This record gives sequence, C-alpha cells and structure tokens, in this order.
Amino acid sequence: MTSNAHRRLQSVLLTLTLAAGAPSLAQPPPSPPPSAEVSSTPGPASGVAWSSLTPSQQKLLQQRFGDKWSTLPPERQQALARGSDRWLSMSPQQKQQATERFQHFRQLPPEQKQNVRNRWQKFRALPPEQQSSVRDNFRKFRSLPPERRQVLRERWRSASPTERQRMLENMRQRRMKPLERRAPNRP
Repeated sequence: MTSNAHRRLQSVLLTLTLAAGAPSLAQPPPSPPPSAEVSSTPGPASGVAWSSLTPSQQKLLQQRFGDKWSTLPPERQQALARGSDRWLSMSPQQKQQATERFQHFRQLPPEQKQNVRNRWQKFRALPPEQQSSVRDNFRKFRSLPPERRQVLRERWRSASPTERQRMLENMRQRRMKPLERRAPNRP
C-alpha cells in the first residue's frame, strides 16, 4: 500500500470512527429502559429478564436472541436491552445511518475492527469529565470547514510524537486561559 493510500485509509478510518461514535459521543450514555428491570439473579452483574422487556423490544430481539436469551451473559442482556430501547427511539433516518455505519464496520479488516474497539474501550474508561471534553472537542472539530479539518489531520499525521505532545499541551493551555481569567484573584 502506498503512503498516500495508507494516509487516505487512516483518514477514512478516523472519520468513520468519529462518525460512528458521533451519536454516542454527542449524547450521554442511555439509561436502561424502565421496562427492562434487572432480574434478581445473584452475582456481580444481573441479567435482564425476557419478561421485563417491552413487547416492542421482544419483537425486535426475538428472531436473533429470543430462544437463547437466558443463556446470554448478563452484560450482553443489559447491552441488548439498552440498545433495543435506543433503536426503537430512533428516527428512520437515524436507523438508516446506524445501519450503514454498522455495515461499514463489519466490512473492515479484523485489525481495524479491533482498533475501533480499543479506542471505544479507551474512551469508556475515561472519567465522565474527560468523556465530556472529548465530546466537546469532537463537536468543535466536526463544525470546522472540511478544508480546515483536512489541514489539522495532515498536521497531526506529519507530527512526531514529541510534536504531538507539544500540540496537546498547547491546546490544554489555551483551554485553561479562559478559566484562569474567571477565577477570583487570590493573594
């Protein structure tokens, strides 16, 4: 793969990763559906009882998971309950976009899929304040004109690790200046 093709692929992946996460990054994590009560199964993580799902959720999940719901790990049941609730609340356009992103993700080579998963896990491990900061930065980046975003991507790609650290530090300092001006003067 040529260097240019590799850069283009990285750019597409960055865009895909950001776009795929946009709905998630732009909103706080969805709360579990009120109808999907956690069962009283003992253990560190409790599953979701099939009977606690709404009829709409059951209909959505029946074909793929209905007959094996009770054998799914509790974490998977919880994720499916939250995801089905979120899916049912989406507009047709949002459903179409989510379907397209998922299909694109499924076509990625395994190492790129793993990279996306690792980045998502890294994001989820951040404290809520940092997640919020990442979301804000993503919104700001996305609101820039395409040409400016491309310039920033190229500058980041061509920077050495030391230069990247310097860029991040400069950005942190610029963010802190308005906060310092608002802070009361201390003797």
